[in-house]
Amino acid sequence: MIQQLLEQLGFSEKEIAIYIAVLQKGKVSPSEVAKTTGINRTTIYSVAKDLIKRGVISEDLGIDPTRYLVALPLNDLKQEEEKKIENKKEILNQAIEELSILSKDARYTVPKIVFVDGKNLEKYLHKQNKTWSKSIMKRDGIWWGFQDHTLVEHYEKWIDSYWKGVPSPELSVKLLTNKSPIEQRMAKKQYPQRKMKFWSDTKQFTASTWVCGDYVVMIITNQKPHYLVEIYDATLAHNMRETFKGLWKMVR
Repeated sequence: MIQQLLEQLGFSEKEIAIYIAVLQKGKVSPSEVAKTTGINRTTIYSVAKDLIKRGVISEDLGIDPTRYLVALPLNDLKQEEEKKIENKKEILNQAIEELSILSKDARYTVPKIVFVDGKNLEKYLHKQNKTWSKSIMKRDGIWWGFQDHTLVEHYEKWIDSYWKGVPSPELSVKLLTNKSPIEQRMAKKQYPQRKMKFWSDTKQFTASTWVCGDYVVMIITNQKPHYLVEIYDATLAHNMRETFKGLWKMVR
């Protein structure tokens, strides 16, 4: 059983045999390990170096001329493997991010859709700040869309928090919105990167729709319960971004 578990953690057959032999003795010479395992001493030294690198055993080079292999606390094995898992997660996330850019021109990709209810909406907005900003900066550096003025009424604190965090001095927001007292007041705040245009030729917006890099986000705030729908799709986002660019030029 233990052999199979250690194999799943990436230990080789000889590493397992030597590690268990050292673990059972606590402190043991390579020659004793060779007798116990039937593995020749030269291989013991070689494999022991790999186990030392893994952080599961150490070498005792004390006053005694005999070299000893010493088993480290089992918690060290846990910490070492957890560290590897975290490193792999980080590498995996980076790889997926880079690969998604390379595959942006693929003929078809499956969109990722997230639904968030009103109870968790503000928390999700804060959580996604960095993700959206990072995706925006990989495109044209602009947060496009139109915005229902009621979003500001309910989530003004989140907007303030976003700009006080200064996500990037090169990132700007260009949104069309309804003309309303709260949005006019918001426009007076010292957020020069937040550019809004009041679109008088259209009826009142009933939802906010943003294009944040490769994310398209729709938020309902003019009725309860509030909710958010986020679609991660580079193709959809690209086409909506081009649409908003055109509208932005048209609206005075």
